[in-house]
Amino acid sequence: MVEKRSGAPPTTPSTAAPKLNLARRRKARKLIMQALYQWQMSGGSSRQIEAQFREEAGTKVDWDYFCEVLPAIIADCDALDARITPLLDREFKSLDPVEKALLRMGAFELTQRVDIPYRVVINESVDLARSFGASESHKYINSILDRLAKSERRAEISTGVDTLSGSPRQ
Repeated sequence: MVEKRSGAPPTTPSTAAPKLNLARRRKARKLIMQALYQWQMSGGSSRQIEAQFREEAGTKVDWDYFCEVLPAIIADCDALDARITPLLDREFKSLDPVEKALLRMGAFELTQRVDIPYRVVINESVDLARSFGASESHKYINSILDRLAKSERRAEISTGVDTLSGSPRQ
């Protein structure tokens, strides 16, 4: 039996689960960004990197997402870079490795994971840039991914409907 607390809705497994899943997905994105950084700096296969990260990171990660997205980004790297490059104000090779990793991950999610609302993709990437990037890189990441979203997610942006829930955005 669930106790009712004054002023707060009762806690049930169905209301607690989404927060846990979102936290695990957020952790997976952080690890994907770090794994992409490692791949860019030292090479190696996505399987080797995945094994290393699994050993070090523990269980509170959306490993299904990590294992789906990391190798897909690495495999589609050239195509993702081609989508990003026209939006840049400098050469792609001059970007910081953290910026490259975040832009590739964001571009992948915007183009391949339409089940994730574009605002979530941008916000998560910006948050990671604030934590791991140079002092102003979060603004740059936001600008590039926002422009990419406007071209890749036109229907979602124009209708004001989240693709994940199918409901109007607030």
